Amino acid sequence: MHSDIARDRVAALSGQVTTMGTKIEDFLKEKKIDPRRILAASVKIERLQPEDRAIRLTKRLARGSEDAAKKKEAAGAKKPRSGRPVTDRTLSAALQGKPISGPAKTRLLRAVNRILEQKKQEKVALSALFDLPKKGGAAAEGAEAAG
Repeated sequence: MHSDIARDRVAALSGQVTTMGTKIEDFLKEKKIDPRRILAASVKIERLQPEDRAIRLTKRLARGSEDAAKKKEAAGAKKPRSGRPVTDRTLSAALQGKPISGPAKTRLLRAVNRILEQKKQEKVALSALFDLPKKGGAAAEGAEAAG
């Protein structure tokens, strides 16, 4: 055990250890995107607009009414913005490879796509930024191992 620690120290000092970046970190370096731009773009994208407040109002009014047609109409309406931008903490967690929530991943994707759009580049899918789990999660992996 002690020799493993010593070997790791020597390897680190000699520059032999290479840290593997996360998928999103590699993507940002490849496209030359500054992480601070993601934060700024996300604030602009996710900011609540009057149209979002109107959508929320119609949903709230439909919920209070007894008319079933109004409820269906409100349910099918366009979704409002979240009003919650990507935070510095979320971005640093994503860059370090820590788990982040699905909505946070989507907000990151929207911000990155906005920046790529400004650079006249193609939009990307969520799988280009994050390692997505297989469909079914752990249950599917267990079934494959058993079968």
